[in-house]
Amino acid sequence: MSNFEQFHSDFYQSSYTIDNQEGYNSYGNPTGERPRAGAFVTSEILLSSQSYTGQILQPTYSPDTLSHLSYTNGFDEEPPLLEELGINFDHIWQKTLTVLNPMKPADGSIMNETDLTGPMVFCLALGATLLLAGKVHFGYVYGMSAIGCLAMHALLNLMSVTGVSHGCVASVLGYCLLPMVILSGSAVVISLQGILGTLLALFVVGWCSLSASKIFTSALAMEGQQLLIAYPCALLYGLFALLTVF
Repeated sequence: MSNFEQFHSDFYQSSYTIDNQEGYNSYGNPTGERPRAGAFVTSEILLSSQSYTGQILQPTYSPDTLSHLSYTNGFDEEPPLLEELGINFDHIWQKTLTVLNPMKPADGSIMNETDLTGPMVFCLALGATLLLAGKVHFGYVYGMSAIGCLAMHALLNLMSVTGVSHGCVASVLGYCLLPMVILSGSAVVISLQGILGTLLALFVVGWCSLSASKIFTSALAMEGQQLLIAYPCALLYGLFALLTVF
């Protein structure tokens, strides 16, 4: 046992002396002792050697964090999806009222938009009402609409100074197809092959052509040329009336 105690005391004996026990050295421990290799270093010693520039409960933000926050907050300022797709129900309602009332002045800023939501709905409604009357004319409706839009686009570009786009022509002609949908719906209830049906068809053709010419003159600033525009519009809507009556 004496030999083991002598070995134990010799093993832990050290000749290391501390000059200043109260001061701190560069290693951050209060004893001034350099950590030995393999020794455990506490977290307080590591944190004391690093300077913290922020405040309590107020962490500092990096540029990447600020850019991420600004990007996420930008979603609140995004417009609605329907508005991005060009679907504005307020403008659709105003255009529909303008077509239903030919004597109402048309707003050129609204009518000059390339809105095809209403025209597509009215074309489908015309084909559906013709189908209820036993007439499968979807191909004729779309074909005559496409050819009529191309012809009116060429004619209006020759007559107007500013010019017009294909979307604007298709939008105006499609919205003015609404009275023809009403005529086709009435053909489901009553027969239009007679004097009453002919008079009703002529009235609807005049209604459609008057509304279309009014909108074109207002949107393209073509005052004094409404009758010149109403004539080709009446020819186009007369073809739709023939499909509805016969």
